[in-house]
Amino acid sequence: MEHTIGPINELLSAVMAILGEHVPRDLTWPMLMVMLAIATAIWLIRDGWGAKGVNGRVSQQSLIPFLLPKEIYTHTSAKVDVGLYVVERFFHPLWATTFLVTVAPATESSVISTLNALWGSGPALTSHWGWMLLYSLLTLLVYDFLFYVIHYCEHKVPVLWAIHKIHHSAEVLTPLTRYREHIIEGPIYAIGAALAYGFAGGLFGWLFAGSIVPATLFNIGFFAVLFGFNGAFRHYHVAFHYPRGLSRWLQSPVMHHIHHSYLEEHLDTNLAAVTSLWDRLFGTLYIPEKDEYTPWGLGPATQSQYRSLTQNITGPFRDWALMLKARSKGNQAMRHE
Repeated sequence: MEHTIGPINELLSAVMAILGEHVPRDLTWPMLMVMLAIATAIWLIRDGWGAKGVNGRVSQQSLIPFLLPKEIYTHTSAKVDVGLYVVERFFHPLWATTFLVTVAPATESSVISTLNALWGSGPALTSHWGWMLLYSLLTLLVYDFLFYVIHYCEHKVPVLWAIHKIHHSAEVLTPLTRYREHIIEGPIYAIGAALAYGFAGGLFGWLFAGSIVPATLFNIGFFAVLFGFNGAFRHYHVAFHYPRGLSRWLQSPVMHHIHHSYLEEHLDTNLAAVTSLWDRLFGTLYIPEKDEYTPWGLGPATQSQYRSLTQNITGPFRDWALMLKARSKGNQAMRHE
């Protein structure tokens, strides 16, 4: 008998409490301790080298300044990170829950219905660890692709750049910089994530026999670890490199340092969330040299307009008003020609 109920719908109706416990969190103490342990190992291996300062350059430091430099954590930008984090956390449950319980299940059901219409009931496969890993890999690739598309558009479309610019206004990187985003930006990425989970859930819901909730829980747990580590460390000032060959497949944390740099050669590079596949495919991959200079922020020309919490919250509206004003003047000029 054909069905249109997949794992996400099952989870939402039967194990919502368990699902909530597996939502990725990159600021949990275990994840931060792992991050500090790896940073300490880098400090030992490199004899105190590897941490970047406010100027974006690497220097030799003793352990405590290496891990928690005062110049970074007392910087105005780091204080704005705290303010934007509080705002983002306040609104996050509203839009995250909304899209999780609407877009993801609807996408999942649509995928299953479409596959049923095209090929009838699925092959009724039996779940095992190999399928779980494939499920996780597919979800990762779809999520990473949608993240890349959204992120690319934010860098290339002026109306969207006005929103994303808030994230790039960070002059220093801390784990809280991960949440340095305008309140309008979170829902955009939440829709992308919901579509990715829904698509993968729908495909595997059609392929498997009966419930695949255990596989889905494994999948979400996998993402909790992967995104938690990736999100925290790539917004940390310590340069954590992968071997160059591995960096062609997975983005190392230091590759995101490049993404935050305002140097011309670094602009609009390393746009995916986890893998390097999409950046490599579309020509936006940039693998940095060891200890490459990465001054962070928007650059001297406009940085002063995005220093305070108020400036960052009102920034997109100010930019949009200027765009409308410029467009209005352009239309008036055309009428008088």
